[in-house]
Amino acid sequence: MLKVLIPTIMLLPAIWLSTHKWLWTTATMNSFLVAFTSLVWLKWDSETGWANSNAFLATDPLSTPLLVLTCWLLPLMILASQNHMHQEPINRQRLFITLLIILQILLIMAFGATELILFYIMFEATLIPTLIIITRWGNQAERLSAGVYFLFYTLAGSLPLLVALVFMQHTTGTLSMLLFQYTKPILTATLGHKFWWASCLIAFLVKMPLYGVHLWLPKAHVEAPVAGSMVLAAVLLKLGGYGMMRMMTMLDPLSNQLAYPFIIMALWGIIMTGLVCLRQTDLKSLIAYSSVGHMGLVAAGILTQTVWGFTGAIILMIAHGLTSSALFCLANTSYERTHSRTMMLARGLQMALPLATAWWFIANLANLAMPPLPNLMGELMIITTLFDWSPWTIALTGLGTLITANYSLYMFLTSQRGPIPEHIMNISPYHTREHLLIALHLVPLLLLTLKPELIWGWCY
Repeated sequence: MLKVLIPTIMLLPAIWLSTHKWLWTTATMNSFLVAFTSLVWLKWDSETGWANSNAFLATDPLSTPLLVLTCWLLPLMILASQNHMHQEPINRQRLFITLLIILQILLIMAFGATELILFYIMFEATLIPTLIIITRWGNQAERLSAGVYFLFYTLAGSLPLLVALVFMQHTTGTLSMLLFQYTKPILTATLGHKFWWASCLIAFLVKMPLYGVHLWLPKAHVEAPVAGSMVLAAVLLKLGGYGMMRMMTMLDPLSNQLAYPFIIMALWGIIMTGLVCLRQTDLKSLIAYSSVGHMGLVAAGILTQTVWGFTGAIILMIAHGLTSSALFCLANTSYERTHSRTMMLARGLQMALPLATAWWFIANLANLAMPPLPNLMGELMIITTLFDWSPWTIALTGLGTLITANYSLYMFLTSQRGPIPEHIMNISPYHTREHLLIALHLVPLLLLTLKPELIWGWCY
Protein backbone atom coordinates (compact mmCIF):
# COMPACT_ATOMS: atom_id res chain seq x y z
CA MET A 1 0.00 0.00 0.00
CA LEU A 2 2.70 2.50 1.04
CA LYS A 3 4.74 1.83 -2.12
CA VAL A 4 1.92 3.52 -4.06
CA LEU A 5 0.62 5.99 -1.46
CA ILE A 6 4.01 7.62 -0.71
CA PRO A 7 4.94 8.26 -4.42
CA THR A 8 1.45 9.74 -4.89
CA ILE A 9 2.02 12.12 -1.98
CA MET A 10 5.46 13.02 -3.40
CA LEU A 11 3.72 14.18 -6.58
CA LEU A 12 2.51 17.26 -4.69
CA PRO A 13 5.92 18.98 -4.22
CA ALA A 14 6.97 17.80 -7.71
CA ILE A 15 4.05 19.73 -9.25
CA TRP A 16 4.78 22.96 -7.38
CA LEU A 17 8.55 22.82 -8.01
CA SER A 18 8.41 22.04 -11.75
CA THR A 19 8.74 24.82 -14.31
CA HIS A 20 5.90 26.03 -16.53
CA LYS A 21 7.36 24.24 -19.55
CA TRP A 22 7.62 20.85 -17.81
CA LEU A 23 4.52 21.00 -15.56
CA TRP A 24 2.19 18.72 -17.55
CA THR A 25 5.01 16.39 -18.63
CA THR A 26 6.14 15.95 -15.02
CA ALA A 27 2.60 15.36 -13.79
CA THR A 28 1.81 12.86 -16.55
CA MET A 29 5.04 10.86 -16.30
CA ASN A 30 5.04 10.62 -12.50
CA SER A 31 1.37 9.67 -12.33
CA PHE A 32 1.96 6.96 -14.96
CA LEU A 33 4.80 5.60 -12.81
CA VAL A 34 2.40 5.40 -9.84
CA ALA A 35 -0.26 3.76 -12.05
CA PHE A 36 2.13 1.08 -13.35
CA THR A 37 3.45 0.47 -9.82
CA SER A 38 -0.11 -0.15 -8.63
CA LEU A 39 -0.45 -3.07 -11.08
CA VAL A 40 1.68 -5.22 -8.73
CA TRP A 41 -1.38 -5.38 -6.44
CA LEU A 42 -3.08 -7.58 -9.03
CA LYS A 43 -0.53 -10.35 -8.35
CA TRP A 44 -2.18 -11.80 -5.27
CA ASP A 45 -0.04 -14.11 -3.11
CA SER A 46 -1.59 -13.77 0.34
CA GLU A 47 -3.61 -16.70 1.66
CA THR A 48 -5.14 -14.81 4.58
CA GLY A 49 -7.42 -12.58 2.47
CA TRP A 50 -5.72 -9.35 3.60
CA ALA A 51 -2.26 -7.97 2.84
CA ASN A 52 -1.46 -5.44 5.56
CA SER A 53 0.97 -2.59 5.25
CA ASN A 54 0.12 -1.28 8.73
CA ALA A 55 -2.68 -1.40 11.30
CA PHE A 56 -5.00 0.91 9.35
CA LEU A 57 -4.25 0.28 5.66
CA ALA A 58 -4.45 -3.04 3.84
CA THR A 59 -5.53 -4.54 0.54
CA ASP A 60 -7.71 -7.54 -0.14
CA PRO A 61 -9.03 -9.00 -3.41
CA LEU A 62 -12.20 -6.84 -3.17
CA SER A 63 -10.45 -3.48 -2.83
CA THR A 64 -7.48 -4.25 -5.13
CA PRO A 65 -9.26 -3.80 -8.53
CA LEU A 66 -10.78 -0.51 -7.34
CA LEU A 67 -7.39 0.72 -6.04
CA VAL A 68 -5.76 -0.07 -9.39
CA LEU A 69 -8.61 1.68 -11.24
CA THR A 70 -8.12 4.77 -9.02
CA CYS A 71 -4.38 4.91 -9.73
CA TRP A 72 -4.91 4.24 -13.44
CA LEU A 73 -7.31 7.16 -13.73
CA LEU A 74 -5.03 9.98 -12.51
CA PRO A 75 -2.70 10.11 -15.58
CA LEU A 76 -5.76 9.83 -17.84
CA MET A 77 -7.42 12.82 -16.14
CA ILE A 78 -4.21 14.83 -16.54
CA LEU A 79 -4.00 13.87 -20.23
CA ALA A 80 -7.64 14.80 -20.80
CA SER A 81 -7.36 18.21 -19.09
CA GLN A 82 -4.31 19.58 -20.90
CA ASN A 83 -6.12 21.27 -23.76
CA HIS A 84 -8.70 23.28 -21.80
CA MET A 85 -6.27 24.15 -18.96
CA HIS A 86 -3.32 25.52 -20.93
CA GLN A 87 -4.86 29.02 -21.15
CA GLU A 88 -5.17 29.31 -17.35
CA PRO A 89 -2.49 31.04 -15.22
CA ILE A 90 0.29 28.66 -14.19
CA ASN A 91 -0.65 28.60 -10.48
CA ARG A 92 -4.24 27.69 -11.31
CA GLN A 93 -2.94 24.82 -13.46
CA ARG A 94 -0.83 23.66 -10.52
CA LEU A 95 -3.80 23.95 -8.18
CA PHE A 96 -5.97 21.91 -10.54
CA ILE A 97 -3.43 19.06 -10.75
CA THR A 98 -2.91 19.25 -6.97
CA LEU A 99 -6.63 18.75 -6.38
CA LEU A 100 -6.60 15.67 -8.64
CA ILE A 101 -3.63 14.23 -6.72
CA ILE A 102 -5.26 14.94 -3.33
CA LEU A 103 -8.41 13.23 -4.58
CA GLN A 104 -6.37 10.17 -5.55
CA ILE A 105 -4.67 10.08 -2.12
CA LEU A 106 -8.06 10.22 -0.37
CA LEU A 107 -9.49 7.48 -2.61
CA ILE A 108 -6.49 5.19 -2.03
CA MET A 109 -6.93 5.63 1.73
CA ALA A 110 -10.70 5.05 1.44
CA PHE A 111 -10.36 1.80 -0.52
CA GLY A 112 -7.40 0.65 1.60
CA ALA A 113 -8.85 1.47 5.03
CA THR A 114 -9.33 -1.41 7.47
CA GLU A 115 -11.15 0.75 10.04
CA LEU A 116 -14.70 1.81 9.15
CA ILE A 117 -14.31 5.24 10.73
CA LEU A 118 -11.20 5.92 8.59
CA PHE A 119 -13.17 4.80 5.54
CA TYR A 120 -16.01 7.16 6.53
CA ILE A 121 -13.64 10.13 6.96
CA MET A 122 -12.01 9.52 3.57
CA PHE A 123 -15.42 8.88 1.98
CA GLU A 124 -16.52 12.35 3.14
CA ALA A 125 -13.18 14.05 2.43
CA THR A 126 -13.41 13.19 -1.29
CA LEU A 127 -16.28 15.69 -1.42
CA ILE A 128 -14.00 18.69 -0.93
CA PRO A 129 -11.61 18.44 -3.95
CA THR A 130 -14.47 17.22 -6.17
CA LEU A 131 -16.63 20.17 -5.15
CA ILE A 132 -13.81 22.66 -5.84
CA ILE A 133 -13.14 21.09 -9.27
CA ILE A 134 -16.84 21.31 -10.23
CA THR A 135 -17.51 24.83 -8.92
CA ARG A 136 -14.20 26.43 -9.99
CA TRP A 137 -13.55 24.79 -13.37
CA GLY A 138 -17.09 23.99 -14.49
CA ASN A 139 -18.31 25.34 -17.83
CA GLN A 140 -21.48 27.28 -16.98
CA ALA A 141 -23.13 29.39 -14.28
CA GLU A 142 -25.22 26.41 -13.11
CA ARG A 143 -22.06 24.80 -11.72
CA LEU A 144 -22.73 26.40 -8.32
CA SER A 145 -26.20 24.87 -8.22
CA ALA A 146 -24.70 21.51 -9.24
CA GLY A 147 -22.13 21.81 -6.45
CA VAL A 148 -24.84 22.50 -3.87
CA TYR A 149 -26.87 19.48 -5.05
CA PHE A 150 -23.77 17.29 -4.92
CA LEU A 151 -22.80 18.48 -1.43
CA PHE A 152 -26.17 18.30 0.27
CA TYR A 153 -27.38 15.02 -1.25
CA THR A 154 -24.15 13.31 -0.19
CA LEU A 155 -24.02 14.90 3.27
CA ALA A 156 -27.70 14.20 4.00
CA GLY A 157 -27.13 10.52 3.18
CA SER A 158 -23.88 10.31 5.15
CA LEU A 159 -24.98 11.70 8.51
CA PRO A 160 -27.14 8.64 9.40
CA LEU A 161 -24.12 6.45 8.56
CA LEU A 162 -22.02 8.27 11.17
CA VAL A 163 -24.69 7.63 13.81
CA ALA A 164 -24.85 3.96 12.75
CA LEU A 165 -21.05 3.62 13.07
CA VAL A 166 -21.11 5.12 16.59
CA PHE A 167 -23.85 2.62 17.53
CA MET A 168 -21.79 -0.22 16.04
CA GLN A 169 -18.70 0.84 18.01
CA HIS A 170 -20.80 0.95 21.17
CA THR A 171 -22.33 -2.52 20.69
CA THR A 172 -19.39 -4.49 19.24
CA GLY A 173 -16.40 -2.57 20.63
CA THR A 174 -14.60 -2.33 17.27
CA LEU A 175 -14.99 -0.93 13.76
CA SER A 176 -12.21 -3.01 12.20
CA MET A 177 -13.11 -4.76 8.95
CA LEU A 178 -10.59 -7.47 9.85
CA LEU A 179 -12.79 -8.48 12.80
CA PHE A 180 -16.22 -8.22 11.13
CA GLN A 181 -16.73 -11.97 10.92
CA TYR A 182 -16.15 -12.33 14.68
CA THR A 183 -18.05 -9.29 15.98
CA LYS A 184 -21.37 -9.17 14.16
CA PRO A 185 -23.97 -7.19 16.12
CA ILE A 186 -27.02 -9.23 17.12
CA LEU A 187 -29.85 -7.77 15.04
CA THR A 188 -33.54 -8.25 15.79
CA ALA A 189 -36.63 -7.10 13.89
CA THR A 190 -37.17 -4.10 16.19
CA LEU A 191 -37.82 -0.67 14.67
CA GLY A 192 -34.53 0.68 16.02
CA HIS A 193 -32.49 -2.04 14.35
CA LYS A 194 -34.35 -1.53 11.08
CA PHE A 195 -33.47 2.18 11.18
CA TRP A 196 -29.86 1.22 11.92
CA TRP A 197 -29.86 -1.12 8.88
CA ALA A 198 -31.16 1.66 6.63
CA SER A 199 -28.66 4.16 8.07
CA CYS A 200 -25.77 1.83 7.21
CA LEU A 201 -26.77 1.67 3.54
CA ILE A 202 -28.47 4.97 2.64
CA ALA A 203 -25.16 6.90 2.32
CA PHE A 204 -23.87 4.36 -0.20
CA LEU A 205 -27.16 4.21 -2.11
CA VAL A 206 -27.08 8.02 -2.50
CA LYS A 207 -23.46 7.86 -3.65
CA MET A 208 -24.03 5.12 -6.25
CA PRO A 209 -26.72 6.63 -6.84
CA LEU A 210 -29.98 4.70 -6.51
CA TYR A 211 -32.87 5.93 -8.67
CA GLY A 212 -34.85 8.43 -6.60
CA VAL A 213 -31.78 10.01 -4.97
CA HIS A 214 -29.91 10.45 -8.24
CA LEU A 215 -30.72 14.05 -9.18
CA TRP A 216 -27.33 15.37 -8.09
CA LEU A 217 -25.43 13.15 -10.54
CA PRO A 218 -26.59 14.48 -13.97
CA LYS A 219 -26.20 18.06 -12.71
CA ALA A 220 -22.69 17.41 -11.40
CA HIS A 221 -21.62 15.59 -14.58
CA VAL A 222 -22.96 18.20 -16.97
CA GLU A 223 -21.34 21.11 -15.14
CA ALA A 224 -18.01 19.45 -14.24
CA PRO A 225 -14.88 19.74 -16.40
CA VAL A 226 -13.80 16.53 -18.11
CA ALA A 227 -11.53 15.42 -15.24
CA GLY A 228 -14.39 15.90 -12.75
CA SER A 229 -16.76 13.83 -14.90
CA MET A 230 -14.14 11.09 -15.33
CA VAL A 231 -13.38 10.67 -11.63
CA LEU A 232 -17.08 10.90 -10.69
CA ALA A 233 -18.13 8.20 -13.15
CA ALA A 234 -15.12 5.91 -12.83
CA VAL A 235 -14.31 5.92 -9.11
CA LEU A 236 -16.51 8.06 -6.85
CA LEU A 237 -19.71 6.16 -7.72
CA LYS A 238 -17.83 2.93 -7.01
CA LEU A 239 -17.19 4.09 -3.43
CA GLY A 240 -20.91 3.51 -2.87
CA GLY A 241 -20.81 -0.04 -4.21
CA TYR A 242 -17.62 -0.84 -2.27
CA GLY A 243 -19.10 0.50 0.98
CA MET A 244 -22.27 -1.54 0.47
CA MET A 245 -20.28 -4.72 -0.10
CA ARG A 246 -18.31 -4.14 3.09
CA MET A 247 -21.41 -3.38 5.19
CA MET A 248 -23.66 -6.16 3.85
CA THR A 249 -21.56 -8.78 5.65
CA MET A 250 -22.72 -7.31 8.98
CA LEU A 251 -26.39 -6.72 8.26
CA ASP A 252 -27.81 -10.26 8.27
CA PRO A 253 -30.48 -11.42 8.93
CA LEU A 254 -32.33 -8.09 8.52
CA SER A 255 -31.21 -7.76 4.89
CA ASN A 256 -33.39 -10.72 3.91
CA GLN A 257 -36.48 -8.76 4.96
CA LEU A 258 -35.53 -5.16 4.17
CA ALA A 259 -33.70 -5.43 0.83
CA TYR A 260 -36.90 -5.95 -1.24
CA PRO A 261 -37.92 -2.30 -1.81
CA PHE A 262 -34.34 -1.26 -2.62
CA ILE A 263 -33.88 -4.04 -5.19
CA ILE A 264 -37.20 -3.17 -6.86
CA MET A 265 -36.28 0.55 -6.85
CA ALA A 266 -32.90 -0.23 -8.43
CA LEU A 267 -34.49 -2.35 -11.18
CA TRP A 268 -37.21 0.21 -11.81
CA GLY A 269 -34.49 2.85 -12.02
CA ILE A 270 -32.77 0.93 -14.84
CA ILE A 271 -35.91 1.25 -16.98
CA MET A 272 -36.72 4.84 -16.00
CA THR A 273 -33.21 6.20 -16.56
CA GLY A 274 -33.03 4.28 -19.85
CA LEU A 275 -36.23 5.98 -21.04
CA VAL A 276 -34.84 9.35 -19.89
CA CYS A 277 -31.69 8.63 -21.95
CA LEU A 278 -33.80 8.09 -25.07
CA ARG A 279 -35.20 11.62 -24.69
CA GLN A 280 -31.89 13.38 -23.98
CA THR A 281 -30.42 15.97 -26.32
CA ASP A 282 -27.35 16.75 -24.18
CA LEU A 283 -24.52 14.26 -24.73
CA LYS A 284 -23.00 14.45 -21.22
CA SER A 285 -26.43 14.24 -19.61
CA LEU A 286 -27.19 11.06 -21.57
CA ILE A 287 -23.94 9.41 -20.40
CA ALA A 288 -24.66 10.52 -16.80
CA TYR A 289 -28.16 8.99 -16.79
CA SER A 290 -26.79 5.77 -18.28
CA SER A 291 -24.42 5.60 -15.27
CA VAL A 292 -27.45 5.70 -12.93
CA GLY A 293 -28.97 2.72 -14.75
CA HIS A 294 -25.78 0.65 -14.66
CA MET A 295 -25.15 1.39 -10.99
CA GLY A 296 -28.76 0.40 -10.24
CA LEU A 297 -27.93 -3.05 -11.59
CA VAL A 298 -24.82 -3.14 -9.37
CA ALA A 299 -26.90 -2.16 -6.30
CA ALA A 300 -29.45 -4.90 -7.04
CA GLY A 301 -26.66 -7.48 -7.42
CA ILE A 302 -25.10 -6.52 -4.08
CA LEU A 303 -28.43 -6.54 -2.22
CA THR A 304 -29.13 -10.14 -3.25
CA GLN A 305 -26.13 -11.14 -1.05
CA THR A 306 -24.99 -14.01 -3.23
CA VAL A 307 -21.51 -14.86 -4.51
CA TRP A 308 -22.67 -14.37 -8.09
CA GLY A 309 -24.28 -11.04 -7.21
CA PHE A 310 -21.10 -9.74 -5.56
CA THR A 311 -18.87 -11.04 -8.36
CA GLY A 312 -21.07 -9.52 -11.07
CA ALA A 313 -21.17 -6.23 -9.14
CA ILE A 314 -17.38 -5.89 -8.89
CA ILE A 315 -16.89 -6.85 -12.57
CA LEU A 316 -19.55 -4.38 -13.71
CA MET A 317 -18.14 -1.61 -11.50
CA ILE A 318 -14.65 -1.93 -13.02
CA ALA A 319 -15.95 -2.31 -16.59
CA HIS A 320 -18.39 0.58 -16.22
CA GLY A 321 -15.67 2.76 -14.69
CA LEU A 322 -13.49 2.41 -17.78
CA THR A 323 -16.39 2.63 -20.25
CA SER A 324 -18.14 5.71 -18.84
CA SER A 325 -14.83 7.54 -18.36
CA ALA A 326 -13.97 6.83 -22.02
CA LEU A 327 -17.39 8.12 -23.12
CA PHE A 328 -16.91 11.35 -21.15
CA CYS A 329 -13.48 11.79 -22.76
CA LEU A 330 -14.98 11.30 -26.22
CA ALA A 331 -17.81 13.73 -25.43
CA ASN A 332 -15.21 16.29 -24.33
CA THR A 333 -13.12 15.92 -27.50
CA SER A 334 -16.31 16.45 -29.52
CA TYR A 335 -17.23 19.51 -27.40
CA GLU A 336 -13.76 21.06 -27.86
CA ARG A 337 -14.22 20.95 -31.64
CA THR A 338 -17.90 21.82 -32.07
CA HIS A 339 -18.40 23.90 -28.87
CA SER A 340 -21.75 22.25 -28.30
CA ARG A 341 -22.96 19.26 -26.27
CA THR A 342 -26.30 19.19 -28.11
CA MET A 343 -26.20 16.07 -30.25
CA MET A 344 -28.20 17.55 -33.15
CA LEU A 345 -25.73 20.43 -33.44
CA ALA A 346 -22.63 18.22 -33.19
CA ARG A 347 -23.59 15.33 -35.47
CA GLY A 348 -22.08 13.76 -38.57
CA LEU A 349 -18.51 13.69 -37.24
CA GLN A 350 -17.75 10.36 -38.90
CA MET A 351 -16.99 12.15 -42.17
CA ALA A 352 -14.45 14.45 -40.52
CA LEU A 353 -12.99 12.17 -37.80
CA PRO A 354 -13.29 8.51 -38.92
CA LEU A 355 -10.83 7.06 -36.38
CA ALA A 356 -12.61 8.88 -33.54
CA THR A 357 -15.83 7.24 -34.76
CA ALA A 358 -14.16 3.84 -34.31
CA TRP A 359 -13.42 4.76 -30.68
CA TRP A 360 -17.03 5.90 -30.25
CA PHE A 361 -18.25 2.59 -31.69
CA ILE A 362 -16.13 0.44 -29.34
CA ALA A 363 -17.11 2.54 -26.30
CA ASN A 364 -20.81 2.31 -27.17
CA LEU A 365 -20.58 -1.45 -27.68
CA ALA A 366 -19.00 -1.69 -24.23
CA ASN A 367 -21.77 0.49 -22.79
CA LEU A 368 -24.50 -1.80 -24.18
CA ALA A 369 -22.60 -4.91 -22.89
CA MET A 370 -21.47 -6.54 -26.10
CA PRO A 371 -19.82 -9.98 -25.79
CA PRO A 372 -17.09 -10.81 -24.88
CA LEU A 373 -16.48 -7.63 -22.87
CA PRO A 374 -16.49 -7.68 -19.03
CA ASN A 375 -19.63 -5.50 -19.04
CA LEU A 376 -21.58 -8.49 -20.37
CA MET A 377 -20.02 -10.84 -17.80
CA GLY A 378 -21.05 -8.57 -14.94
CA GLU A 379 -24.56 -7.97 -16.25
CA LEU A 380 -25.22 -11.66 -16.95
CA MET A 381 -24.09 -12.70 -13.48
CA ILE A 382 -26.30 -10.08 -11.82
CA ILE A 383 -29.31 -10.88 -14.05
CA THR A 384 -28.86 -14.60 -13.28
CA THR A 385 -28.68 -14.09 -9.52
CA LEU A 386 -31.71 -11.77 -9.64
CA PHE A 387 -33.64 -14.41 -11.60
CA ASP A 388 -32.75 -16.92 -8.90
CA TRP A 389 -33.95 -14.43 -6.25
CA SER A 390 -37.23 -13.89 -8.11
CA PRO A 391 -38.08 -15.04 -11.66
CA TRP A 392 -40.22 -11.92 -12.16
CA THR A 393 -37.12 -9.71 -12.21
CA ILE A 394 -36.26 -11.01 -15.69
CA ALA A 395 -39.00 -8.76 -17.11
CA LEU A 396 -37.36 -5.65 -15.64
CA THR A 397 -33.74 -6.61 -16.34
CA GLY A 398 -34.57 -7.83 -19.86
CA LEU A 399 -36.44 -4.64 -20.72
CA GLY A 400 -33.63 -2.58 -19.18
CA THR A 401 -31.05 -4.37 -21.35
CA LEU A 402 -33.08 -3.64 -24.50
CA ILE A 403 -33.46 0.03 -23.60
CA THR A 404 -29.71 0.26 -22.87
CA ALA A 405 -28.93 -1.08 -26.34
CA ASN A 406 -31.41 1.40 -27.81
CA TYR A 407 -29.99 4.54 -26.23
CA SER A 408 -26.37 3.44 -26.82
CA LEU A 409 -27.05 3.07 -30.55
CA TYR A 410 -29.08 6.30 -30.51
CA MET A 411 -26.10 8.13 -28.98
CA PHE A 412 -23.72 6.70 -31.58
CA LEU A 413 -25.95 7.31 -34.62
CA THR A 414 -26.96 10.83 -33.56
CA SER A 415 -23.45 12.03 -32.78
CA GLN A 416 -21.53 10.29 -35.59
CA ARG A 417 -23.76 9.57 -38.57
CA GLY A 418 -25.54 11.87 -41.01
CA PRO A 419 -24.34 15.02 -42.77
CA ILE A 420 -22.03 17.48 -41.04
CA PRO A 421 -24.01 20.64 -40.07
CA GLU A 422 -23.12 23.69 -42.12
CA HIS A 423 -22.09 25.72 -39.06
CA ILE A 424 -19.26 23.29 -38.22
CA MET A 425 -16.22 24.57 -40.04
CA ASN A 426 -12.51 23.94 -39.75
CA ILE A 427 -12.52 20.93 -37.40
CA SER A 428 -9.04 20.12 -36.12
CA PRO A 429 -8.01 16.45 -36.36
CA TYR A 430 -7.59 14.23 -33.29
CA HIS A 431 -4.22 14.59 -31.59
CA THR A 432 -2.04 11.63 -30.61
CA ARG A 433 -2.68 12.59 -26.98
CA GLU A 434 -6.42 12.03 -27.47
CA HIS A 435 -5.99 8.68 -29.24
CA LEU A 436 -3.66 7.57 -26.43
CA LEU A 437 -6.20 8.71 -23.83
CA ILE A 438 -9.06 6.66 -25.32
CA ALA A 439 -6.79 3.67 -25.97
CA LEU A 440 -5.72 3.63 -22.31
CA HIS A 441 -9.40 3.31 -21.37
CA LEU A 442 -10.51 0.72 -23.90
CA VAL A 443 -7.42 -1.50 -24.26
CA PRO A 444 -7.47 -2.53 -20.54
CA LEU A 445 -11.19 -3.26 -20.95
CA LEU A 446 -10.45 -5.55 -23.92
CA LEU A 447 -7.52 -7.19 -22.10
CA LEU A 448 -9.75 -8.02 -19.12
CA THR A 449 -11.69 -10.38 -21.40
CA LEU A 450 -8.51 -12.49 -21.60
CA LYS A 451 -7.90 -12.64 -17.84
CA PRO A 452 -11.09 -11.73 -15.98
CA GLU A 453 -9.98 -13.45 -12.75
CA LEU A 454 -7.90 -10.33 -12.02
CA ILE A 455 -11.12 -8.65 -10.94
CA TRP A 456 -13.33 -11.56 -9.95
CA GLY A 457 -10.84 -14.03 -8.50
CA TRP A 458 -11.60 -12.79 -4.95
CA CYS A 459 -14.74 -14.92 -4.81
CA TYR A 460 -13.08 -18.26 -5.51
